[in-house]
Amino acid sequence: MIKNLILMNGYGIFVWSSFLITFLVCGAFYYKTRRTLKKYEKDFAKEIKELSAEKKKLALENSEIASKVLSSFNKTI
Repeated sequence: MIKNLILMNGYGIFVWSSFLITFLVCGAFYYKTRRTLKKYEKDFAKEIKELSAEKKKLALENSEIASKVLSSFNKTI
């Protein structure tokens, strides 16, 4: 029964290899996207730290995204 599932009447090699390729490509896209996001978060945090105290406070109050990015960035350090 397990052998039939794996072999799939001779088409198993194509089915399982396509699953493997799909998972590898999705994993590569996930890794690349995550790495790019971390880079942008780091650059954004660097820009916020260079602002004056008044401008920083104003930016964090007006932008929910800015506060979320900085809070997540501080957790990863």
